[in-house]
Formats: sequence, C-alpha cells, structure tokens
Amino acid sequence: MEERKQSNRIQTSLFNALERKVLVWLAERMPSWVTSDMLTFVGFAGSVIIAAGYILSPLSIQWLWLASFGLVVNWFGDSLDGTLARVRNTQRPLYGFFIDHNIDCINETLMFVGIGMSSLMHLPYALFALVGYLLLSIYVYINAHLKNEFKLTYAGLGPTEFRLFIILINTLYIFIRPLRDIAWEYTIPRFGTIEMQLLDLIALLIALVLFVMYLTNVLRDAKYFSKIDPPKPSKK
Repeated sequence: MEERKQSNRIQTSLFNALERKVLVWLAERMPSWVTSDMLTFVGFAGSVIIAAGYILSPLSIQWLWLASFGLVVNWFGDSLDGTLARVRNTQRPLYGFFIDHNIDCINETLMFVGIGMSSLMHLPYALFALVGYLLLSIYVYINAHLKNEFKLTYAGLGPTEFRLFIILINTLYIFIRPLRDIAWEYTIPRFGTIEMQLLDLIALLIALVLFVMYLTNVLRDAKYFSKIDPPKPSKK
C-alpha cells in the first residue's frame, strides 16, 4: 500500500511555542510502556470527567473543580498522543488520523452535552455551539485530504486556549455567586418564553463566531478549488 504522508500542521496559537516545548519535554520522559493509544484513551477519560463534573454541578458548584481537572486530563492525553508518536518516530498517519479525530468528535460531544445538562447552560445553546464546532472540524478534515493542510488554530486561538478559557469561566463561577444568577427571559410570539443565562449567551456568541469562520473559509476555499479545478467542457 502506498505510504501516506501526514498533513502539514498549521498551528499559530498564542501558547503554541511554549506548549510545544512542554509536550516534547513530557514525551521524552514518558515510560517506554506508554503508547499513543493509551494517551488517546486518557484524553477520552478526561472528557468523561468533564461531563461528570458539569452534570454533578447542580448538586454543588464545587463539582466544577472536577470539570476543570478533566480539561487538564483531556489536554494531557489529547495533545501528547501525537507528540509522543512524532518524538519516537512511530507515526501511523492513516490509523492515527482516523482514531484521533473520531475520538476528538466524541470528546467534544461529551463536553458540550455535559455542560448542557448542568444548571449553568441550557442544552439547546450547548448543542448549537457543538454544531458550530463540528462544522468547522469537518472543514478542517476535508482540507487535510484535499490540500494536505491541517489547520489547528483560528485568530490565534486553538484547543488549548479554549480549554484555558473554560477553566477560567469555571473558576469565576465557583467564586463569584452573582454570575450564576444572571438570567433573562424573552417572549417571542408563537415560540413562547425563552430563558437565557450568562453562559447561554457566551455559547451563542461562540457558536456564531464558529459559523462565521466556517462560512468565510468555505466560501474562500470554494473559489480556490474552482480555480484549480475548472469545469470541463461538455462532450456532445
């Protein structure tokens, strides 16, 4: 079978340089029995911990510490699995791409659904943000195949910055009680009353940003692909 090269990783996030050094340092010190597959599972376990922390948060806001811990565990596994393979020169481009990004989609679904089942955000807003994330992910995966380009960051922000942002939000919600009480109600004819909390608004804004980035990039790349793959004259 013809060997497939890995896509060029485009990563220009704020903490990329520091994160790369930390990940390489960790990978070089991993015990020999630790494999990339193990770390992928650790990342998945982190997403389960995140969901559990949010689902339990109505019982006590202190459960958000568990969700934040899960974000750290998810970062460790999800970010280190590929780095470990590159450091050891044991990359498996086909298998790694297939497993890693399918697990990524499962992880993100667990996270968004988990927070949507908490008392901090209504599920429809969490699912709306999830749809935006998955659309942008599909765009990235398509370009990894068509352009051999795997873009991990947009506007200087990537998965690590997103995790740090969520940890910050969790911490603020734990220590600042009034944030949990911010809420609005809107009455829309034929739709009834719509309730919205602060995190609902944040999720809505994040979703809109994701949709705009998705549409902007899709329209731009559609012009690019149309130019390099013009219509063929019809055969009569």
